[in-house]
Amino acid sequence: MRGVVMHAPGDVRVEDREQPQIVEPTDAIIEVAAACICGSDLWPYRGLEPADSRPMGHEYVGTVTEVGSAVKNVKPGDFVVGSFCVSDDTCEICRSGYQSRCVNGGFMSDTQAQYTRVPQADGTLVAVPGGRPDDEATVASLLAASDVLGTGWFGAVAAEAGPGETVAVVGDGAVGLMAVLAASQLGADRVIAMSRHEDRAALAREFGATDVVAERGEEGVAEVKDLTGRLGGPGPRTAGRGIPRPRGAARLPSAGRLVEGDLGVGLAGDAVAQVAPDDLDGPEPDRVAEDLGEVLLEGLVPRRGHGAHGRHGHDVEDEP
Repeated sequence: MRGVVMHAPGDVRVEDREQPQIVEPTDAIIEVAAACICGSDLWPYRGLEPADSRPMGHEYVGTVTEVGSAVKNVKPGDFVVGSFCVSDDTCEICRSGYQSRCVNGGFMSDTQAQYTRVPQADGTLVAVPGGRPDDEATVASLLAASDVLGTGWFGAVAAEAGPGETVAVVGDGAVGLMAVLAASQLGADRVIAMSRHEDRAALAREFGATDVVAERGEEGVAEVKDLTGRLGGPGPRTAGRGIPRPRGAARLPSAGRLVEGDLGVGLAGDAVAQVAPDDLDGPEPDRVAEDLGEVLLEGLVPRRGHGAHGRHGHDVEDEP
């Protein structure tokens, strides 16, 4: 089969690779219909971490072609969304809602290919109701449920977004935009998107942002405080990712919790205070909302027909 391999920073090739086979009875093989290039793929591409001739890809949708003897939830012919997190969805940690920390888990890393082997298929794959959509735009949109929508949704849930709450989302990449959408879908009264890119700010508004803050650093902190009455009221809960910072998740004085994703987020200046021991960390996979597939297909969540998607990972959106 053909698959994407990164041999060194800047050296990405589509080449012949061995077609995967069932190894464990919990495995499934899928024919990949579409795959994403993730922002994290750019780390080795830019030399920020080793490339070492590794297969690429962890965001994917496709059709099941074969399953192991222990697989019960999907069958050959099912069109599925695959999580970037491998999980059995049965261990105590999974049942508590933290599938990314499954005791039998791991992470996908070779889905920019014609076929991929998916471990723990019953927990990692979710069948799309009604099978493969007829139009390619919907197929591409389902890619969001493989990683960024679940991660953004987790951030919004961890920030306790809901009726009566004000949520500030730090970062306007794919995950940040999905956190805006999730906070809006969860019923937050006010959603503040921190974005300095006009096109992304427009998407944030489309996804439910009530306010957009373009300032960064201390100016951004001051603007959010001004929007929320500074020290009065409940203050915003903050969710997002994409701004590196040197410490763990932090609590903003009089401004709720700052919840991080895998990259971590932060607000520069004196507003970043002590480490918050009760903050949550780690993305959830596509099943973060039990009915997410139905919600996407029914159009209750806005669907985009463009962005960081492409067949077998050939297209990529601009980095901020």
